[in-house]
Amino acid sequence: MKKTGLLFCLFGVLLLFGCASQIGSRDEPALPQPQNTAAASSPGVSSGRAAADLVPARLERDAQGVPLLRVYDVKQETLGTLSVEDYLPAVLAGEMAGDWPLEALKAQAILARTFVLQFVSEKESRYAGADISTDIEEAQAYDAQGVNARIRQAVQETRGLVLNAGGALPYAWFHAHSGGLTARAKEGLDYEKAEPGYTQCVKGMENDEAPPEAASWKAAFTQAEVIAAMREVGAPIDAVTSVSVGQRGESGRAMTLLVSGQEVSAPALRIALGSTKMRSCLLESLRMEDGQIKMEGRGYGHGVGMSQWGAYAMAKAGSTAQEIVTHYFKGVTLDRAWE
Repeated sequence: MKKTGLLFCLFGVLLLFGCASQIGSRDEPALPQPQNTAAASSPGVSSGRAAADLVPARLERDAQGVPLLRVYDVKQETLGTLSVEDYLPAVLAGEMAGDWPLEALKAQAILARTFVLQFVSEKESRYAGADISTDIEEAQAYDAQGVNARIRQAVQETRGLVLNAGGALPYAWFHAHSGGLTARAKEGLDYEKAEPGYTQCVKGMENDEAPPEAASWKAAFTQAEVIAAMREVGAPIDAVTSVSVGQRGESGRAMTLLVSGQEVSAPALRIALGSTKMRSCLLESLRMEDGQIKMEGRGYGHGVGMSQWGAYAMAKAGSTAQEIVTHYFKGVTLDRAWE
């Protein structure tokens, strides 16, 4: 697999701290049904032929017109059929804490819905007969046991809503914490195609409620670890004699690193070293010390698209899901692909 493909598959594999991912209260009373008419009439939210055309034609629909997915459950080792709307709650529970502000959950639901449709439109699952799986290395996190009433409400109140980037489904990238500024795809993901028009470098919008472990980090690697990682990314070395940042991008993230004189992709090396240890490429310090390679940086994740802790802060401050996603994705609209 090419390094870009690997990075894309792993974009959702972000372990958040504090009130994130699989942490948080989930036992809540049933919530009322959504008011879809209000969302449909909101500025920037539309429905109709253009939105419906975003749905891959090969997907069948249920009686309500919602696309059906053949989902392979890697834990149960079973292949079943779920509508997109029935598939999403478990994804949302896997990607964001169920006790987060509703508008942040709704923003994540819109991205998750966009992601699965975009995935089906251009990729095939690695599991025979499936459109998508619950394998986080292939697609999105999935936690059916973590679904609560707030998560169900977030999915219901965004029913059918997807991002539309000029008549196409965008890559619905997100990350845990931007460290201050988000990144474009070529910078944060070493994206090999032309830069998408909807990515941008903007303020991450995180507040001080984000845990310190997500906002900044330190890590130390042995020479053996770095040598092994360099071999994994196709730049073998015999010893680590020097380390430094090569090229930086618009947000300040390292795009390349120089290791023993060899220039390598910083995002690719991050994955090889371990993305939960080298938590970002927004490096503030990189040095050799006491026989180790030591790093310090800000943020958690690749930095492209929506910051989850930024969405949390924006929702706490009163922003809507639409305002959240359009802050991070430039020139997109929210379209209702089905009612």
